[in-house]
Amino acid sequence: MPEVSGKAIEILFSAEEIAKRNLDLAQMISGRQFHNLLTISILKGSFIFAADLIRAMHNAGVEPDMEFITVSSYGAGTTSTEVKLLRDIDSDVRDRDVLLIDDILESGKTLKFVRELMLQRGARSVSIAVLLDKRMRRQVDIEADFVAFECPDYFVVGYGMDVAHSFRQLPYVGRVMED
Repeated sequence: MPEVSGKAIEILFSAEEIAKRNLDLAQMISGRQFHNLLTISILKGSFIFAADLIRAMHNAGVEPDMEFITVSSYGAGTTSTEVKLLRDIDSDVRDRDVLLIDDILESGKTLKFVRELMLQRGARSVSIAVLLDKRMRRQVDIEADFVAFECPDYFVVGYGMDVAHSFRQLPYVGRVMED
């Protein structure tokens, strides 16, 4: 079990497993007939997943435009609060297919908020790709179109995800073990 910053980390999804699933998801995405595709990475947690997935999409023949949006529903803690738009996209989504890319679909509040915002702005469609899906934590009616892994009910870190701004750099997804 690796140790990071004095904390033992149990690896749930290795860097190799994640890379394989990114290729699988890219192939699934390439099978869709998207029109003028715009990917929107939901920052901060999804930045590593989004970068790897978009590169895999390129290799699968998909050439989307890329945007970034920052919303907050966690702050520095671990419990979900109200969703707030912190940084908006610059692109017009009207009559475009949009693919939202996020690290984890848990309560669903963040993705529902961003999905509804894009639809209100005239997006032709809004699909969702997530690295992790925690169905047992869902609080709103929303599902992802593309899911890399079903996630056990742990607070996870790594591959862009953090706890109090730590552990984002890890090349795998894991959970911090209690002392």
